[in-house]
Amino acid sequence: MVLSKNLAGWFVALSLGLALPSALSAQFSGPAIPASPDTNQPHPATTDTSILMPGLRDPIIYSGDLLTVRVYGLAEFAPPVRVTVDGNVQLPLIGLVPVAGLTANRAADLVAQRLTTAGMFVNPQVTIQVTEAATQFATVAGEMHGIVPVAGDRRLLDVLAAAGAMPVTASHVITVLRRGVAEPIVVDLGTDPTKSAKADISILPGDKIIVSRVGVVYILGAFKTQGAIPLQQNSPLTLMQAAALSGGAGFEGRFKDLAIVRTQGLTRTVVKIDIAKVLKGNAPDPVLQADDIVFLPTDAMKAAIKGGGINTLTSLASILIFAFR
Repeated sequence: MVLSKNLAGWFVALSLGLALPSALSAQFSGPAIPASPDTNQPHPATTDTSILMPGLRDPIIYSGDLLTVRVYGLAEFAPPVRVTVDGNVQLPLIGLVPVAGLTANRAADLVAQRLTTAGMFVNPQVTIQVTEAATQFATVAGEMHGIVPVAGDRRLLDVLAAAGAMPVTASHVITVLRRGVAEPIVVDLGTDPTKSAKADISILPGDKIIVSRVGVVYILGAFKTQGAIPLQQNSPLTLMQAAALSGGAGFEGRFKDLAIVRTQGLTRTVVKIDIAKVLKGNAPDPVLQADDIVFLPTDAMKAAIKGGGINTLTSLASILIFAFR
């Protein structure tokens, strides 16, 4: 609450052209100690095709899965069984068999071995089918949320579409956490549809898809539209571009006093820029960074004229004429 009052006081002082109070400057010491250079560094995109496109693979059995076990030549031996919490299935003739964590083919070999050891069959042909997988879904987290069923061949774009529309703040660099893969799978969808098709990797049951947040620039003050503007992937955003995306600077803005508030480590700095000179090409167009705050203060007289329209302008002219009589 105190911080909100301090920010409000700072913006009021800046909009009125007053000096920044010393009591308010303490908040610009930064929110926390900056992280080390090795923290949150971008992970290189995964290029191993065996990971990106694994193809058909033997499903792994987990607790809660529903299995159908068949023995060739014995039609009555086809029980649907549910894998228990402790990873076992109860089968006729051989009792409990631990199958959790095994592939379907490996579990079938184990059942065949148990039937042979029990003296029931000689070289039985056993097949196991996972008819209902408790983990046959992918989880989408981050800027998007959802639990999407994954049956058969599902691709990344299909799963993201099923989770909902991708917000403008969502990064196009997607991270997939997969069982059995030590490193995260990093995929860059990019902005070119032809290249995005190459990044449409296979999604397996149990995958966790992380959609991270892209950096944003905050626009405040005398702009037509205020709010957050997401930074595009691999594309710089300049002040003029941000102003255009915000509908342009309003008539009531004090163009010479535009401020860019930027935080770097423990230091928060305020840089004043004459946006009129930038518009005319007489000053460089600064490149904005993530979490920059662009604030264009309002001129009180111009705001009153804009708010009241022609009536206010007429009244002001009448007052000036009367004053100079």
